[in-house]
Amino acid sequence: MIGSYTERFTVPEATMMTFEGLLDGREHIAVGVGEWRESLRQATAGGSPLLVRMHSECLTGDVFGSQNCDCGPQLREAVERLDEAGGLLLYLRQEGRGIGLYAKLDAVALQLAGMDTYEANLALGRGEDERDYAAAAQMLIGLGADRIRLLSNNSDKAAQLEAYGVRIAERVPTGVHVSPWNVRYLTTKATHTAHTLSLP
Repeated sequence: MIGSYTERFTVPEATMMTFEGLLDGREHIAVGVGEWRESLRQATAGGSPLLVRMHSECLTGDVFGSQNCDCGPQLREAVERLDEAGGLLLYLRQEGRGIGLYAKLDAVALQLAGMDTYEANLALGRGEDERDYAAAAQMLIGLGADRIRLLSNNSDKAAQLEAYGVRIAERVPTGVHVSPWNVRYLTTKATHTAHTLSLP
């Protein structure tokens, strides 16, 4: 019998959606969070665009709580903000910026040896960032969300969605989740790929 407990994170009511015929053939999911249907209805009637977070899968950060990146905290922040606004989370199977789980683990080992996150991918013979958001655009358009507010610090996500026919009415920055272990990782994202991060 426990004497007390602390609630760290409560997952709100959510609608899980799967898709067939996505361009990349992967099993991505959309999660409708909070009053997302009403928010989408208002958006399609000319109201405020739906808030959307595209989150690339990160087993080490999302599940195991690695502090070498900011993925886990960003995911939890996104769910809370989407619950408040009523919006969509696209959980995309793009581990390691698209290089896959095993290669990503090799990249993490190279980072621990001194490389930054982009150098590590290149050292493995992969691209700095191999993610393509065509399937994400398919998912949004299929759900009727072709005009959105994108919860992201990554300008490439916005540019790719626009190119695939999803209008970005606003890019909403996430918080900056700094730990002693991820300062270099975040700094590299800000300086190398123009993520909008205000670092201390």
